[in-house]
Amino acid sequence: MSLVIGSGKSTRVEKSVMTSWIRLIWTTFKRKPTRLIGLGIVFFFFLMAALGPLLYSNHLAVNPMNIYAAPSWRHPLGTDFEGEDVLAQIILGSRYVLLSAIIAAFFTVLFGSVLGLASGYIGGKTDWIIMRITDLFLTVPTFPLLIVLSTVVSFSSPVGIGLVMGATSWGGIARAVRSQTLSLRERGYIEAVRALGFSTPHIIFREILPNVAPYIAMNLLLSITGSIYGEVGLFFLGIIPFSTQNWGVMLNIAFSSAGAIYEASSFLYLFSPLICIMLLTFGIVFVLDAIDELLNPRLRKV
Repeated sequence: MSLVIGSGKSTRVEKSVMTSWIRLIWTTFKRKPTRLIGLGIVFFFFLMAALGPLLYSNHLAVNPMNIYAAPSWRHPLGTDFEGEDVLAQIILGSRYVLLSAIIAAFFTVLFGSVLGLASGYIGGKTDWIIMRITDLFLTVPTFPLLIVLSTVVSFSSPVGIGLVMGATSWGGIARAVRSQTLSLRERGYIEAVRALGFSTPHIIFREILPNVAPYIAMNLLLSITGSIYGEVGLFFLGIIPFSTQNWGVMLNIAFSSAGAIYEASSFLYLFSPLICIMLLTFGIVFVLDAIDELLNPRLRKV
């Protein structure tokens, strides 16, 4: 009977903690209108990426008689140089852009955080080896490396380019996490845990990681925006073969093949992907403002 009562109390405590966190999150976002706007923008783009394939086919209808048509109910953002619907291209291209950016950011933060924590806490030869590898990745230019890898890895899938960008972009986070770990490992509570005989993985992931987590969470969102810029830039410059549809491909074709910069009627086709990138960046920056306050007790207003 006592076990049942204890279990019920534990469940109520967990629900109370969850409710408190939800209330805190909502209060933090509600404090500034820009945060709610940012959350709405980010949610809108993720919803667009999720529902896009349900709304449009990957093979859009071409209409040579309707080139650079003005916005209408049928084509809210007009058409491109082949008469394809621009809104459909934006919606379909958002999935590749967002998915590859999320994968790249996840692996960037994962590699950088694990290696930075291990390097900073273990020290010695482990620190030296990890930092020399980190220096190598920091000095190797990403664009030439991606050009070489594009001959081996298929970038038609967002997973491929996301993994490659994540595996080549973790150096900066690794160094930053290492520097924070170096200061944390000398704290009194870490010395106490070490004296009690806890294992190194326990100390790194249960004692040090929670204190570095706010910085890691911030870098996760910042890495998403950086990955979007990097990926769209690669497609815009024509470094990666056009085997898929995304915003970078739209910009490349608009500037190089479609003559959109010379046609006043092509304004929406040319600027739609740029506006989407700008809006998504604003949304993430506004959300970051709220997350910074949530994870930083000094900024939190209770």
